Amino acid sequence: MAERGGRGGGRSGGGGVVVSSGGSLDKSITLPPDEIFRNLENAKRFAIDIGGSLAKLAYYSTVQHKVARVRSFDQSGKDTEHESPYEITVQEEITARLHFIKFENTYIETCLDFIKDHLVNTETKVIKATGGGAYKFKDLIEKKLGLKVDREDVMTCLIKGCNFVLKNIPHEAFAYLKDADPEFRFQMNHPNIFPYLLVNIGSGVSIVKVETEDKFEWIGGSSIGGGTFWGLGALLTKTKKFDELLQLASKGQHTNVDMLVKDVYGGAYQTLGLSGNLIASSFGKSATADEDFSKEDMAKSLLHMISNDIGQLACLYAKLHNLNKIYFGGFFIRGHPVTMRTITYSINFFSKGEVQALFLRHEGYLGAIGAFLKGAEQDNPNQYSWGENYAGSSGLMSTSPDICPMQRERSGTFDMLEMDRLERTLVNLPLLKDPSVYIPDTVDLTDDAMARKYWLSCFEDALDGVAKRAVASQPDSVDAAERAEKFRQKYWDKLQTLRQQPFAYGTLTVRSLLDTREHCLNEFNFPDPYSKVKQKENGIALKYYQSVIESLDSLDWEERQFALVKGLLAGNVFDWGAKAVSEVLETEPQFGFEEAKEKLQERPWLEDSYHEWLERLKGSPHKCALIFADNSGIDIILGVFPFVRELLSRGTEVILACNSGPALNDVTYSESLFVTERIAATDTVIRSALKEEKLLLVQTGSSSPCLDLSRLDKGLASVVRERKTDLVIIEGMGRAIHTNYYAELKCESLKLAVIKNSWLADRLGGKLFSVIFKYEVPLK
Repeated sequence: MAERGGRGGGRSGGGGVVVSSGGSLDKSITLPPDEIFRNLENAKRFAIDIGGSLAKLAYYSTVQHKVARVRSFDQSGKDTEHESPYEITVQEEITARLHFIKFENTYIETCLDFIKDHLVNTETKVIKATGGGAYKFKDLIEKKLGLKVDREDVMTCLIKGCNFVLKNIPHEAFAYLKDADPEFRFQMNHPNIFPYLLVNIGSGVSIVKVETEDKFEWIGGSSIGGGTFWGLGALLTKTKKFDELLQLASKGQHTNVDMLVKDVYGGAYQTLGLSGNLIASSFGKSATADEDFSKEDMAKSLLHMISNDIGQLACLYAKLHNLNKIYFGGFFIRGHPVTMRTITYSINFFSKGEVQALFLRHEGYLGAIGAFLKGAEQDNPNQYSWGENYAGSSGLMSTSPDICPMQRERSGTFDMLEMDRLERTLVNLPLLKDPSVYIPDTVDLTDDAMARKYWLSCFEDALDGVAKRAVASQPDSVDAAERAEKFRQKYWDKLQTLRQQPFAYGTLTVRSLLDTREHCLNEFNFPDPYSKVKQKENGIALKYYQSVIESLDSLDWEERQFALVKGLLAGNVFDWGAKAVSEVLETEPQFGFEEAKEKLQERPWLEDSYHEWLERLKGSPHKCALIFADNSGIDIILGVFPFVRELLSRGTEVILACNSGPALNDVTYSESLFVTERIAATDTVIRSALKEEKLLLVQTGSSSPCLDLSRLDKGLASVVRERKTDLVIIEGMGRAIHTNYYAELKCESLKLAVIKNSWLADRLGGKLFSVIFKYEVPLK
C-alpha cells in the first residue's frame, strides 16, 4: 500500500485514488490521492509509459525542506566570547525529486483528471510518451492535460531507464535463487556497468547489446514471448487474464504434461550428461496420454517452455558477443517466481554457469524513466548522482506465496518510487583495490536471520528516544511533537515491512536501516536532531584541547604514539547513536575524556595490530593520509585532531573528510570548518598546515553514519589522487565495523573503533568497549 504521511504536494479534494496491496490501482482500497501523486503542485515535467495493461507515470518536482546550517556568530554589538564555535540556523532549501508511479490503464482517465486538477506551475508543454499506449491514449492525454504528446522510441527509453537505475541504485539488480531464503540475491552495482545484454520480454522478445550510455544495438529477438504465453494459455485454459494464467502456472505440475529425459531413456542420459528430470519435450505426454490435463499443469508447462526457450536464446547471444551479464525485463517477468526461476535455470544450464541471469527491482519503470530523461536533457540529469528516497518508495514484495500468503496480483513490483537529486556527484574512492567486488557492508541482514532479528528490535527500541530527541531539537516549533509522531509511525511501519520482507529495498544492512531512518526524519522536517548537542559538545571539547596537546607533548615519542591512539579510541566512545553510551551521557553529565579512557579494553585488544603500526611509524613518513572522521565533540577535537597534528609534524599531509550532511552526532563538513578555525587560533602546527594547504578539509558527499567507499564526493576523489594518498584511516563503529571491516585498499589502512553494542561485542568474541585496531598493508 502507498505510504501514509510525508509532505505530498497534492491539494485535498479531487476525489480518491484507489490502490491495491500489490501497488496497482484497484477498487478495493481508497486512499487520498496526494499520498500517491506526491508533491504534484511543484511538478515541473512529465513523461508516461503506457503498456498493454499498466501505465507508468514519471514526473520531476522541487521539494522544499528544512536544513540546519552553522555560521559564525553575528559580532555586531555582542560579546565576542561564546561557548560554541558557531551558531545554528535553520534554512529552507529546494531540491529536486523524481517520482514514478504505476497504475492500471483501467484508471488512466481518473488519474489524468487528478493530475490536471493539481498542476500549478508545470513547465511541461509537451509530455514525452512511450509504449504501445502512447498511440492508443494519445488523444485522451492531450485532451485531459492540454499538453502535446511527443512519442519516443520504446527501446531507446528502456535502455536509458536501465542505465539510470543501474548507475544510481546500488542494489538495483538481483539474481533469483529458488531455494534460498529469501530468494533474492542483490548485486552491488558499480560505475562500470557496461557492456551488458538487455532482454526485454513483452509480447515478443527483443535482445539488445548495450555498450555505453548512448551506444546500443538490437542484435536479435523472437516472436515467442509474453504474447505467446498469453495467447496459447488462453486457448488451452480459457483463461483470458495474464495474471490469472501466472497464478495457474504457480500451482501446476509440468511433469504431468511434459516428457522428461527419463521418460524417453528410462533414466538419465549418461553419455550426454543429461539429468533424467530435464524436459525432453514440452507437452510431449499430451500426444500419447488418453486423459484430460489440468489448467494448472498446462499453464506451468507452457510457462516452462517459453521461459526455457528465451533463456537459451539469450544465453546464445551472450556467448556470441562475449557478455556475462544479462538483465531481463518486460511485461512477461512481472516478478513472477516460476518465470525467474526457469530463466535462471536455463541460463545456468546452457552457459555452464558462465553467464548470469539478473532481474531488476524497478524493471516496470524503465520506459517511464527513459522517456522522462529524453524530455529533460536540457537539465542534464545524468550529470548528477541520485539516491532512492526510502521514505517515499514502496518496497519489493515477496514472490513466494509461502512468505506472503496474500499473494499479490503483481508481486515483485513497486507502486511508487522516488529518487532525490544529490548535491554532489558520487564516485569510487580511487584507492579501492577492486571496485567491482567491493561490498561496503560487513553483515548481510537479509541472510543472517539472527542478526536481522536483533537489529530490527534494536532500531524499534530506540525509536521513541529518537522521536523525543527530534522534538527537543526544535523547542520553538509548535508542531514538532505532531511531526515527530508521524516520523515515529512511518519508520515503525518501515521496520515492520522489513521484518516480513527484509529484501524490500535491496540487501538489508545496519547501514540501510540507519539511512532509512534519516530519510524519514528529513521527510518530517527534522534535518539534524543532534545539532544542539553537537554545538554544546564542540564548545566544551575545545576548552580542553590545549591541555591535551601539552600533556601529549610532554611524553617521549613511543609513549606519545600510544597516548594518541588511546585518545583516538576514547574519543570514539562519545557516540549518541550507541544505546550503551547515550545512557551514560544522559545520566552522568561529568563523564568525559579521561573517564572514556578508563572504559577502554586493556591490551591485547580484540583486534590488535598496534605493534605493527608502531614499527611502521619508525620508518619514513606517509606522503598523505586520508582520515574519515566520525563524531563531533571530544571525538574529533580531542581524539582526531591531536592525531592529525602528529601526522603533520612527521611531514605527512592530511585530508580530513567529514560528512556533507548530518546524521546522528557525526561531525559535518561545515561544523569541522569552524572547529578547525578555533583550533588553529591556538595551535601553530594546525594553523601553518592550513595556510600551506598541508591540511585539507573535504566533504564525503554522504549523510550517513556509515561509509560507502563506492559513493564518495567527486572532489574528495580528485584530491586523493592529486595528493598521492598512501594511508587511509577509518574510525568509528559505523564506518570501520558495520561497513568497511573487510574493505581492501591499494594502500595502507588503519581501521579503528570501540565496540559500544553488547550484542555485537559478544558476536565478535569480545565485551562492551572492546577495541578494534586493524592496521593493514596491501599485498604486493
